[in-house]
Amino acid sequence: MHSAKLLRYGWPSVLLFLSCVSAAAQQPPIKLWLNAAPGSPATVTPETVRLSPAGEHIISNIHEPSITPYLPSPSTATQAAVIIAPGGGHTELWIDHEGYNVAEWLTSHGVAAFVLKYRLAKQKDSTYTVEGTELADIQRAIRLVRSHSKEWKINPEHIGVMGFSAGGELAALAATRYDQGLPSPDDPVERVSSQPNFQALLYPAIPHDPRLTSQTPPAFLACGANDRPDISQGLPELYLALTRLHVSAELHMYAGVGHGFGLRQTNPAPVSGWPLLFLQWLDAQEFLKH
Repeated sequence: MHSAKLLRYGWPSVLLFLSCVSAAAQQPPIKLWLNAAPGSPATVTPETVRLSPAGEHIISNIHEPSITPYLPSPSTATQAAVIIAPGGGHTELWIDHEGYNVAEWLTSHGVAAFVLKYRLAKQKDSTYTVEGTELADIQRAIRLVRSHSKEWKINPEHIGVMGFSAGGELAALAATRYDQGLPSPDDPVERVSSQPNFQALLYPAIPHDPRLTSQTPPAFLACGANDRPDISQGLPELYLALTRLHVSAELHMYAGVGHGFGLRQTNPAPVSGWPLLFLQWLDAQEFLKH
């Protein structure tokens, strides 16, 4: 896919796409672990789903982490893949505008997407942790997608993470706390690398100990200028820290925009155009098949 081809898609196409998509495009969720996830209770209660006033689905009480695949048609596939971590303050997941909508848009443009349901460290009475349980979930998702790369027609070196808000913190952790595979005689997935090849952080909670190095994956960064200071000021600081290490990074700050915009039909220009900018960035980074 060439940049000139990408320029055919603009903000109106994003809004038109969102007015037409349906959840029927998604495939059945795949549990990250065949049996009980490490650290989850042996007997679990069902997930809880509530609706926002606007009718968006918000999920909590997650004990069986999973990914929901969105695979593009072979005729449009770019062989790139993105694992998407929705936000929700580590207490819940706003899974529509920070998950399914994004996955459907990416898939319509040839990028495989996988919406991650991860266990929630800050839900009331939770025994999970961000840098333990949640990080293990997204690492496992990366390993799982990479282990199925041939089957899903994905380049195993073109797999990235994208996160929103608390999910952005999780994606940032995955981009700096990875390994090249763990010794496991029984589970071949664990022997696969958990290193993402790129990261996209949208209005992320920024880890207190970022652990950036010159080997940190390239980053696409975006937030609203009216977001809370730890994000609206912290994300430019993260951008500068990456560039000092000669890590490729791109930053977008949207004037007059606050937190949590995600991908909604009601998003105004120019913030409604961030998916196109991300796609163009992927292309410039040579993560899309030409």
